[in-house]
Amino acid sequence: MTSYRIALLPGDGIGPETMAATQIVLDRVVAEFPDIQLDCQSHRAGAELYRETGETLPKNVLDACLAADAVLLSAIGLPDVRQPDGTEVQPTMMVGLRRALNLHSAVRPVKLYPGAPCPLKDTGAGIDFVIIRENLEGLFASFGGGSMVGDEVATDTLVITRAGTSKVVDYAFQLASRRSGRPRDGQRKVTCVDKANVFRSMAFFRKIFHDVAAKYPEIEHDAVYVDAMSLYMVQNPSDFDVVVMENQFGDILSDLGAGIVGGLGLGPSAEIGDKHALFQPSHGTAPQLAGKNVANPLATILSAGMMLDWLGQTHQDANCIAAAVAVENAVAEVLSQGQVRTPDIGGSSSTTDVAHAVAGAIHAAVASDA
Repeated sequence: MTSYRIALLPGDGIGPETMAATQIVLDRVVAEFPDIQLDCQSHRAGAELYRETGETLPKNVLDACLAADAVLLSAIGLPDVRQPDGTEVQPTMMVGLRRALNLHSAVRPVKLYPGAPCPLKDTGAGIDFVIIRENLEGLFASFGGGSMVGDEVATDTLVITRAGTSKVVDYAFQLASRRSGRPRDGQRKVTCVDKANVFRSMAFFRKIFHDVAAKYPEIEHDAVYVDAMSLYMVQNPSDFDVVVMENQFGDILSDLGAGIVGGLGLGPSAEIGDKHALFQPSHGTAPQLAGKNVANPLATILSAGMMLDWLGQTHQDANCIAAAVAVENAVAEVLSQGQVRTPDIGGSSSTTDVAHAVAGAIHAAVASDA
């Protein structure tokens, strides 16, 4: 039996509800895969804690995240809880956590499951690609910095380094080597998204991309300007397998990606470093839904599935990899059946109903394979 210590950060708003739903699913995983043991320890962090104590991420919670095998975060932040300078507390906490854990690559799958709503007319070739955004540099390197000249001029600096870009691009190619390729024809391909025709920093990003690509001759690669990419993602999403880009571009395009495959309620994510990893849904805290048991937990559940896959890949644990597949397949089954779904995707089921449906689908699948 392999035991993994998981730091849970339920956070704010709908966060505790989607985390509780995800724990129902993880409990089922442990029951069906007895060689996996998850030691899940919950910690308070976020806006509500800041309202009470003036801290979003206490040192003991950060230490627990650093000591854990993985961190599973639900949602952090509330619009009415702000720092003295008027900014929300969520960005400060998240950027600080990413830097402390050195999470260089943010991973946002864009996958259309059968039964999930999609605004596009033609999805016959399928949508299944992954957006990888550099997570510590780019325009976000200016967070907490920048400069002001009186009340007339404000500047922020976009930072691209060879070390940081090489890490995220290398991760993109490693991920492409494990995937089945783009849905249209199975071709493994990594696409660089930039604005290299205008900005020197982006031209440097593209140069590093090509330098790293040379180490992976078996994987196709190309480059697309970010404005064109926003068009292609809507017109021809099946053209893409893995796409990699600077932090701000990824922040924007990943939400566009979620929009074409059912919304943020179906958008999981991972943030990967050399030693640590954090997993969280793409959505926010939706305080207007908090306490109503109607929030969609599937993004958090799918993020937990990504966590199991990362643990399996990192520790060469076939049981964890199998459990990750079981979680994703169960979500796909529930969506395909269309009987249990939350209001955001056209249903009337509760958060808890969806969690139990996914857990039940895991049980049924494992029992049928036995």
